[in-house]
Amino acid sequence: MTRSRTRGAVSRYRDAVSRESEKPVGEHMQIGEVAERTGLSLRTIRYYEEVGLVVPSARTQGGFRLYTERDVDRLFLAKRMKPLGFHLDEMRELLALLDEPRARRQGVGRLRELTEDAEQRCAELRAKLEAAEEFARTLRDHLTRRESELLARRR
Repeated sequence: MTRSRTRGAVSRYRDAVSRESEKPVGEHMQIGEVAERTGLSLRTIRYYEEVGLVVPSARTQGGFRLYTERDVDRLFLAKRMKPLGFHLDEMRELLALLDEPRARRQGVGRLRELTEDAEQRCAELRAKLEAAEEFARTLRDHLTRRESELLARRR
């Protein structure tokens, strides 16, 4: 994979995140709003905090978690990686690569590997979907034949 394709993948990620993010930078949200925006459950967000994928940027005096757009962006990334079968360590690693300027420079090779991995996993999912659609067509064909047979017997 070329360097420009890797940059393109990161650029597409940032574009997608910016479309999903609506709040001005620096504004805080409570966990319920973050859950609503990301489609993640409160439990999942708390779990991701527990394992170090996201850390609330602040807390209220009452101890409620407060999140920023950056935190929401991290959660969106984790949400996208999960269906592709990425492990928590890989999620953590990718977030670190995207977070740290020095890691970004030094981690281009690893970012390339993760990008290729994601593309391979997408291809595998497309193949599974194709097989599932073929199975559904086969069942539909069987159903149509059986319904036709039943109608023919009634006549």
